[in-house]
Amino acid sequence: QVQLVESGGGSVQAGGSLRLSCAASGRTFSIYAMGWFRRSPGKERQFVAVIRWSGDNTYYADSVRGRFTMSIDNAKNTVYLQMNSLKPEDTAVYYCAADLDPWNGNTAWDASYEYDCWGQGTQVTVSS
Repeated sequence: QVQLVESGGGSVQAGGSLRLSCAASGRTFSIYAMGWFRRSPGKERQFVAVIRWSGDNTYYADSVRGRFTMSIDNAKNTVYLQMNSLKPEDTAVYYCAADLDPWNGNTAWDASYEYDCWGQGTQVTVSS
């Protein structure tokens, strides 16, 4: 199995920045892609971004595109989410997740059910 540990959450004012990290351990050779999701109080878990473990494809939710950047350091088995120009509506618990299945034409890489392993989450709070 794969274990995931997020870090880097915190409280910032609107317009500020945070960088989240997600360190993977265990059977990391089985990871095909890594995703970030978030859950706000009273809302469903929401897709944020995804990157292939090879680093050659990255996709973002419309709500964060242009403000968030996802990257990967394969040497450290760690993915990052750089979050700039944060807004109060970005307040949520952020989760990283590992997809162990190779993508095909039917892969729903923005759906939480696609992912096999999850971290414990890290809180991000943006105040106005």
